[in-house]
Amino acid sequence: MELILVRHGRPQHIETSDGSPADPPLAAIGHQQATAVAHWLSEEQIDALYSSPMRRARETAMPFEEACGLTARVREEISEFDRDSTAYVPMELLKKINRPAWERLASGKISDSFQSLTSWFSSVVAAVEEIVEQHPGQRVVVVCHGGVINAYLAHCLRFSSDDFMKFDVDYTSVSRVFASTRGHRSVSAINERAHFRGSPHLSIRA
Repeated sequence: MELILVRHGRPQHIETSDGSPADPPLAAIGHQQATAVAHWLSEEQIDALYSSPMRRARETAMPFEEACGLTARVREEISEFDRDSTAYVPMELLKKINRPAWERLASGKISDSFQSLTSWFSSVVAAVEEIVEQHPGQRVVVVCHGGVINAYLAHCLRFSSDDFMKFDVDYTSVSRVFASTRGHRSVSAINERAHFRGSPHLSIRA
């Protein structure tokens, strides 16, 4: 089967003051990015659609539902590691306002505040593997997050769960893994961005 991992579109900058999770919606450009990638991938036969429950992923999945005639199946286990964080600062903005924090994240160093990272990593991999097992011979889109995509790619490439943030995956970028019923995993593409051709304003690099 072909597993297509799609990162969500560009979210809004949200910081809460009451201790509640930020869980930002998409920014206006994020909606445009989501529409672009959905229309591009709808040219392929998509058999199933999954989404993280986080708002930025759900809103990115909506154009897929319309373009592909599918209803996204929500999987709690493919939420991002920062699900309960009170702030979400897009990387390109973080680079401008807090360069040291941006450099730590850009180098793959995740804050110590995410205490159960190993458990989160294992849960992500198990959930994606379950999706793979349920769709032999099919093409499946999973709309999720940069950390989730890095975690599953790290699993496929046998990287350590202690040092898994190896790849830059841009907003609505596409990464592909071919998975066999015998357990073989082949990473065929990382960070595809062909849907930005002709629309350079949609391409945001941190």
